[in-house]
Amino acid sequence: MITVYGIKTCGSVRNALKFFKDNNIEVEFFDFKQKTPEESKIKDWTKKADINLLFNSKGTKYKTLNLKDLNLDANGKFEWLCKEPLLFKRPVIEFDDKLVVAWDEEKYKKIFL
Repeated sequence: MITVYGIKTCGSVRNALKFFKDNNIEVEFFDFKQKTPEESKIKDWTKKADINLLFNSKGTKYKTLNLKDLNLDANGKFEWLCKEPLLFKRPVIEFDDKLVVAWDEEKYKKIFL
């Protein structure tokens, strides 16, 4: 099963969900606004993808929390991701013990079609 993590108002997440729907690929959706992934899952993700790829330092939440001033290292970014899932670059897609982060239509075609 493919799980798409994100928020429904995010353009990249909407693009990814549309891609899966258009290609008749069934996915499960995990809404970051309703739930926070468990710390163990986030730890697992950081083994599959670089923390700097997972951590969205360009998003609204990053800016409103003034995190730039903290000059976060990998541990600091991990701690923030555990308590504020809106800091994830979206979507995060989990499948077959693999992880794909962000929207990239060409990459999706190679992986999922």
